[in-house]
Amino acid sequence: MTRRAIVIGAGFGGLALAIRLQSAGVETTIVEARDQPGGRAYHWKTDGFIFDAGPTVITDPPCLEELWALSGQDMAGDVDLVPVMPFYRLNWPDGTNFDYSNDEAALRAEIAKLHPADIDGYDRFLAYSKGVYEQGYVKLGAVAFLDFASMIRAAPALMKYQAWRSVYSIVSSYVQDERLRQALSFHTLLVGGNPMTTSAIYALIHTIEKDGGVWFARGGTNALVGGMVRLFERLGGALKLGDPALKIDTAGDRATGVTTAGGWHADADMVVCNGDLMHSYKALLAGHPRGARVAKSLTRKRWSPSLFVVHFGVKGDYPDIAHHSILFGPRYKGLLDDIYGGVVPPDFSLYLHHPSVTDPGMAPPGHSTFYALAPVAHLGKAQADWDGDFGARFADAILDEVERRVAPGLRANIVTRFHYTPADFGRDLSAHLGSAFSLEPVLWQSAWFRAHNRDDLISNLYFVGAGTHPGAGIPGVVGSAKATARLMLEDI
Repeated sequence: MTRRAIVIGAGFGGLALAIRLQSAGVETTIVEARDQPGGRAYHWKTDGFIFDAGPTVITDPPCLEELWALSGQDMAGDVDLVPVMPFYRLNWPDGTNFDYSNDEAALRAEIAKLHPADIDGYDRFLAYSKGVYEQGYVKLGAVAFLDFASMIRAAPALMKYQAWRSVYSIVSSYVQDERLRQALSFHTLLVGGNPMTTSAIYALIHTIEKDGGVWFARGGTNALVGGMVRLFERLGGALKLGDPALKIDTAGDRATGVTTAGGWHADADMVVCNGDLMHSYKALLAGHPRGARVAKSLTRKRWSPSLFVVHFGVKGDYPDIAHHSILFGPRYKGLLDDIYGGVVPPDFSLYLHHPSVTDPGMAPPGHSTFYALAPVAHLGKAQADWDGDFGARFADAILDEVERRVAPGLRANIVTRFHYTPADFGRDLSAHLGSAFSLEPVLWQSAWFRAHNRDDLISNLYFVGAGTHPGAGIPGVVGSAKATARLMLEDI
């Protein structure tokens, strides 16, 4: 008998899971609230410019290629991935630049420019990163932690690699130059984690990038989303857009289907949430006691910060600005304390995305596409007039900083711009407190302590995405889809 599944949310996790289910013969429908798939990987086309909302850093292509291989297909037929070099250009206020890549000779030369004595320390850090990658990503990255016993089994590896320490602390034990410490620890910010408090396990990101490279989907991250949708639909899956899920229907302690705001309803043997955890329990399960109970416990969790993103299209080409740049501010720990403590400070560190330097088709001829992103406190910690004058001034300050640091004369060349705020994350994605990455990835909110891939009471209700193990980022949510799909197929 054909099994039917409904996936709520067409983010990367939901799409990856739906592809796995459909490949295994499970009749799968995805219900998406927005007018296009992608979730946080939304995009806009304005005045000939293509603006990806994010994420924009693609790593570990094999985890994506595996989705096509399940049905004997080749990802290259749907998605053109091109390498990005350097991975990131790091820039400090004193004018220092550091090109971060997996070109061994070039990377060592960059380290030597900062502090020659740190080359040996980097080698030791790399060995640490490789070890934690094998334990934390290869062995555990796609494993569901459903009981505390599973956590106990993982504990020896976590202890061996001092998982209770922070990424910054581990990095600092190997290298001495403060700029290099920042260069080797900032990655956790890309998944919502504070380098000063996020478990050292996340040092594995360095090895993911070093071994697999950093990639860009020609046409933007949205082109990767589009390729996944085409694969899913070729397999027979159905995608329903522009109709938010209103409730998960239940009978006793079983999910029976989904009803949408537009009145659509379908029964299902299995239901999966790829949306915000709080919204899923508090709103979609409002008719079941489980919903209120879990929502109450989620209020006690630590949620990751939000983001403020300025998208802008510019006249002219900027060949000297890398595809990915990190513009560190005058403070590192102090700024992180503000962001995670609930202060919106006057200074910031920025991630600058410049996709048209790799793919000129992201902008009209003779123009360039950019966005500048600043991590900011979520709405539960810092109240600001993001929709009004404060948001506009904050956007102007970011553009001023980009102009001053890397793009002289930028402001005069802008032809279109808009910004996306914590309030938008809340409105468009039903993101609790406007969080951009769901639960903060601290040790006591990881693995078994994170949202479980299968609900503990409603046994045919599953979860996938940034709020589940292993966390945010494309490899993380694709890994969570693998773990959840394994559970679902075993449960059939």
